[in-house]
Amino acid sequence: MIEMLAEGTVLLGEKGLMAVGAGLGAGLTTLGAAKGIGHLAGNAVESMARQPEVGGRVFTSMIIAAALIEGFTFFALVICNGIVGEIGKVVGG
Repeated sequence: MIEMLAEGTVLLGEKGLMAVGAGLGAGLTTLGAAKGIGHLAGNAVESMARQPEVGGRVFTSMIIAAALIEGFTFFALVICNGIVGEIGKVVGG
């Protein structure tokens, strides 16, 4: 396993591995947010189908929750890119 990591470091270099890590972090963050918003919207539509009279309140709650999820996703993406920038400064000299 260590030999594989050593070969990867030689192929990509230290900055390349940071870019791969940032890409994986950003991808996992985006997938998690998409899963959360999809689950949220599906349950909201299902509840509106069961009780149409509460559709307005469910919709408002869904929009607020989706905005919070998007805000957290944006924050996580900024952190992923910021860490790579800071590590890049240290490694680059």
